[in-house]
Amino acid sequence: MYYVLFALLAVGGLVFDQWLKAYMTANIPLGQTQPLLPGVIELRTVHNYGAAWSSFSGQRWLLVIVTCCIVAAVAWCLIRRIVRHPVGVAACFMVVSGGIGNIIDRIRLGYVVDMFNLLFMEYPVFNVADIFVVCGAILGAIYYMWIYEKYDKKDENHGDPDAPTE
Repeated sequence: MYYVLFALLAVGGLVFDQWLKAYMTANIPLGQTQPLLPGVIELRTVHNYGAAWSSFSGQRWLLVIVTCCIVAAVAWCLIRRIVRHPVGVAACFMVVSGGIGNIIDRIRLGYVVDMFNLLFMEYPVFNVADIFVVCGAILGAIYYMWIYEKYDKKDENHGDPDAPTE
């Protein structure tokens, strides 16, 4: 049941990401800003031709291929039910949703539309898809460090009823 719930939330996040990117492109000219939470965060339309911190800038198809591979690998873990605990499932759906959001931009536009600019610290402008990927990765790390071993790891005797147990 939680697979369906997290899938729906991931689709909702993807739709919101694409809607917000379209809104930003249509209403706030490139490089211009609009306050969101004064003194904390503003909306700023930015075209990012690279990945985080504009790394690999101009490597559009490399970024598309790498992101597609990551999304496919994570989706495979969901489809094969390798990840079964709700925390891991949520993490996987977040990474898939965010990855697809940025893939759509890179294929359709040639760049990713970013919009959230933190005013209280020096940090790159980012978008909803980036939030999903980062939060999914953090949740995935938490899942792997504290949950995977106990709930989802298959022991080497898995599938062999005659194998000795410890």
